Amino acid sequence: MKNSIVINSKINSYNKAISVSGDKSLSIRWALMASIAIGKSKAFNLLDSDDVKSTLKILRQLGVNIYANKNYCEINGNGIGGFKFRKNLELNAGNSGTLARLIAALLIKSPYKIKLIGDKSLKRRDFKRVIEPLNKFGATFYPKNKYSLPLYIKGSEYIRPINYEEEKGSAQCKSLVMLASLLSPGITKIKAKKSRNHTEILFKKLNIPIKIKSSKNFDLIEVASSNIDCFNYKIPGDISSSAFFIVLTLLAKNSKLIIKNVNINPTRIGVIKILNKMGAKIKFKNLKNYMGEKIADIHVKSCNKFKSIDCSPFLNSSAIDEFLIIFLVSAKANGTSTFRKLDELNQKESPRLNIGSKILNLMGIKTILKKDSIKIIGNPNLNLDKSFEIKNFYKDHRVFMMCVIAALVFGGKWKINDKDSINSSFPDFLNKIKILKQ
Repeated sequence: MKNSIVINSKINSYNKAISVSGDKSLSIRWALMASIAIGKSKAFNLLDSDDVKSTLKILRQLGVNIYANKNYCEINGNGIGGFKFRKNLELNAGNSGTLARLIAALLIKSPYKIKLIGDKSLKRRDFKRVIEPLNKFGATFYPKNKYSLPLYIKGSEYIRPINYEEEKGSAQCKSLVMLASLLSPGITKIKAKKSRNHTEILFKKLNIPIKIKSSKNFDLIEVASSNIDCFNYKIPGDISSSAFFIVLTLLAKNSKLIIKNVNINPTRIGVIKILNKMGAKIKFKNLKNYMGEKIADIHVKSCNKFKSIDCSPFLNSSAIDEFLIIFLVSAKANGTSTFRKLDELNQKESPRLNIGSKILNLMGIKTILKKDSIKIIGNPNLNLDKSFEIKNFYKDHRVFMMCVIAALVFGGKWKINDKDSINSSFPDFLNKIKILKQ
C-alpha cells in the first residue's frame, strides 16, 4: 500500500459535527495505572493507536492479563509491585516517549536487567531526565553515562523516597517520579514547573495519598504509596487531535465545526488561548466534569483575519504538542508572531521547532529561527500554487498532519510521505478529513 498522500485542491466549506479519538495521554496513563491496581479495570474509547498498542504489549510481557475488543479494554491488575520480571526481557516502546519514560518508573524493582528500546525517532530523545531521578530512587542504568535508547534498567530491592525538582515543565518527567514513588516507602517530594496534571488528577481519583500546593510557576507535590483499587474509565476526546480540525476550520472559508466530548483540562488548552488571542472565537459548550477532568464540545468557525502574537512562554507547556499547527495560523496572520523558550519542542518525536520553520519556509513564509525561539512573518494573502514534497521528518505524526492541513487551506500540490506515522496517535485522522470533505 502506498505510504504517501497527494493533495492538490483546497477543502470546500463545510458545517459538520465530529468526534475525535480518545485522549492519548489518558489512554496510556489508564493502562499503566490499571496494571498496578488490584482487580479488573475497564476502559471505553481507549485510543486504538500504535502507542497504546505498544503499552498493552509491554504490560503483557510484564505478566499483566489484558483483554481488548472494539468496545472496551479490560486489564486485570496485579497490584503495586506485581509485575513478573524475568531475564533477557526486552521492552519496545515504539514511537512513544510517554510510554518509554513512564514504564521505566515501574521497572525500578526488577532484579534483572531489562532492555528498553524504541524506534529511530525515540532513540534520539533525551533520557537523562529519566535516568537521574530513577537513579536517586535506587535503579541503575547501563551503559553508564549513556542518555538515549537502547538502555538497560536494573532495579533494586531497596527503593527509597526522593526529593526532586522538575525544571523543564515536562509532565512526563513529573509523572515518572510520581509513579516511581508508588514503589517506594515513605514520602516523595516534587517541586515541578507547571505542566499537564493528568497524573495528579488520576492519583486523587484513585485515593492515592497525594498533597499538592500550587504557586504561580511551580507545584509542590508529595506522594506516598498505597494500594490502588481497580477502576473504569471512559476516555474523552483528545484536544491535541482536535487542534488540527480547529485550525482547519479557522483557515477554511465559510466553515463551522463542532467537536464533541473533548478533554479541555486547563493544563492542555494553551492552543485555544493562543488562537483566541490571535482573533479566533473558539467556544466550549455542554461542559461537564468526569473523573476530575473537564469535558466539553468545542465550537469553531472560520476566521477571516488573524492578529500576530508575542506568545507568553507561560503558555508553552499547555500547548507544547500544538505549536506546529499554531505556526500555520501565524503564517496567515498580519505581522510578526514571536514564540520563545521552545527548546522542549525539539525534544519531541522530531526536532519540531526546526522542521516547522523549514516547512513554513517552503511555503514562502519567512522565519527567524534561533535555538529555542522563532519569529514568523505572516502573510494574510498566503495562497500557494507550487508543488511540494514533504519527507525526511522522522515520521512525526504531527508534522504529517500539519502538512495535510496546510495543503487543504493554502492550496498547491502536495505529496506528503510516511502516511502511517499517524498510526502512533490518530489512525482515524484521514477518515475524519473525508467526513469534512463529503
